[in-house]
Amino acid sequence: MAEALKTVISQSTECPVCLSTFTDPKILSCSHTFCKTCLDNLLECHGNCQIRCPVCRAVTQVPNQDVDRLQVNLALKSLIEDMKGHPQICTNCKSDEKPDAVVYCQDCGNYLCTSCFNTHSQWEGFIDHEVIAMSEISSGKVSVRKYRKCRKHPKEDEGCFCSSCRRFTCFRCVVMEHKDEGHKVIEGAAYEDKHMKGIEELKSKVDKKQLCFQKYIDFIDEQTKSVDNAKKQCTSDINKAYDDAVRQLSEKRESLLREVKETTEGAEEELESIKTTAKKYINQLTTMAEMVTNKIKIPLDMDTLAAHDTLCEELREVFDQKDPDYEQPKKSGIKGKSINFERNAGVDELGLGKIVHVVEKNVALPTNKTFDEKDVSLCTNTIVNVKNVALPAESSMNVMVSTPDGRMAVGCNKGGISIFSPDGQLQRTVLKDVKIYGVGFLSDGRCVVMDTSNNITLYTPEYTQLNVMFKTVSRFEGWVSDLTVDGGDDLIYVGYWNVSKILVFPASGGQAVREIPCNGYVPNQITSYHGSLITSSLDAIRLIDKQGAVQHELTEPGSKLYAAVSQWNTILIAKVKHDEGLVSIDEYTNELRHIRNLLNDYKIEETGIYWCYLQQYRSGELAFCTSDRLYIFRLKYVMT
Repeated sequence: MAEALKTVISQSTECPVCLSTFTDPKILSCSHTFCKTCLDNLLECHGNCQIRCPVCRAVTQVPNQDVDRLQVNLALKSLIEDMKGHPQICTNCKSDEKPDAVVYCQDCGNYLCTSCFNTHSQWEGFIDHEVIAMSEISSGKVSVRKYRKCRKHPKEDEGCFCSSCRRFTCFRCVVMEHKDEGHKVIEGAAYEDKHMKGIEELKSKVDKKQLCFQKYIDFIDEQTKSVDNAKKQCTSDINKAYDDAVRQLSEKRESLLREVKETTEGAEEELESIKTTAKKYINQLTTMAEMVTNKIKIPLDMDTLAAHDTLCEELREVFDQKDPDYEQPKKSGIKGKSINFERNAGVDELGLGKIVHVVEKNVALPTNKTFDEKDVSLCTNTIVNVKNVALPAESSMNVMVSTPDGRMAVGCNKGGISIFSPDGQLQRTVLKDVKIYGVGFLSDGRCVVMDTSNNITLYTPEYTQLNVMFKTVSRFEGWVSDLTVDGGDDLIYVGYWNVSKILVFPASGGQAVREIPCNGYVPNQITSYHGSLITSSLDAIRLIDKQGAVQHELTEPGSKLYAAVSQWNTILIAKVKHDEGLVSIDEYTNELRHIRNLLNDYKIEETGIYWCYLQQYRSGELAFCTSDRLYIFRLKYVMT
């Protein structure tokens, strides 16, 4: 009985996480106890403000993110200190007054006094047993291989494991308590082998994930180095030019160096931030893996098993994180390397030179600003590549608009809205049974759809139909119509060809709240533009206010014109010569004054339907859509 009690006490003084005797035991709010060091590791893994108990998964808030402030388990701490203060007695002697043990036999599982040890050493069958001195055990140099003894039957080993109850048990308990249906009992050794294989597999996955993120960090280092080389080269060029210049150019020199520093250091800070996040993830993996992959001991009781199951689950959640996205550090590297110094070549010129930024359009440029003609004229462009994508349904494109997440939605009158990424990949098709004539998106992501009967329907961002009704002009009365949405006030503008007017609907549905007359022209296509509307009417583009008054007008005889708003809030106009199959794209100010040509006489495939759409991706690519095909033009801008 005393030995059974001692076994229970020994197991009760072991931390369920590290499987070692408690050191500085702390109590969580759920009453479970763990070592302070183990709780420090858990706190780091859970965000430094709370701990989720590995046994019951209850959450404990940590005051001031300091585990030291948690309550100490004084009773347990006192018990452990008392146990340390009493020497281990011999478990082999039969007398009541047992002497202190001097060794421990790993094979017998007994502590032996000097007399028993001498007898044990002389028995032929026990000569090869592994015997450890108590001094080595107390110093922590070696670990004792413990034997599981049944608490109900102290003389019986717990040689079985019930996977349904999640506990070790002896054979007598199996027969008495675990023989019913629903209990799955296996050998304890088989469970230990399976458990260790699971731990090894988990550790292998952790190693692979760590290697994956280490490669990611190496890539970041390469980007940082290239940015640093670009900075050094620019700085060197500037200093050489300065050495050749006169004293009065010092202010210009400092200005240029400051611009280089601001550009490159911003990219370096971004790369360092990304690297820090990746390193933190590796440290999190390492800490949790060390807590889980303890090979010295096997969990013994329910709390320990629950703790290890929880930790294994959490570790799986951690390494199930997506592999690193190389695009983000690549973009930061491109931004940092984009800076170049152009020295003045003329001997009579006073300036040192100028900074030139070469930026590809897939790097984010300022978008929340309306650029005037002077701003944009500082840029020149070249086409990097063209993507030519066949639409899923031939000769049926009716509309193309940008989605809230920066992709392109193409609606077809044969049914469906196809979503394309900036690289031309068809990612999904929604509302396949709806014949589309117009599409727009409200500021909260809801989708507005007009079908070929001129009915307007509202959908959730997940394309689930909402119960909102709109009283629109019928197909018979209004004939063809077009739709646009004002993202500022979430009003829906619908232009009708036959009656030459635009009706304005609220997102809540019902009747139109306003009518905009289109005097002398047909609103073939309409686009919302900062409190105004852009209308396309065959060979004319008009900028009108929301009372219908024409503010500015552009005509191009012999070409069909299609307008869109650029990411710089300028106006893009595609000029299409359908007879020749040529398209040009130009950029204009908000007063329809020409800024520059972006695309000149690009040959498109012939189509029998003279109906096209022009849009720009948030990432900068130009999207031009005919009835059959989607063309994506990726430009490179040189900003001087």
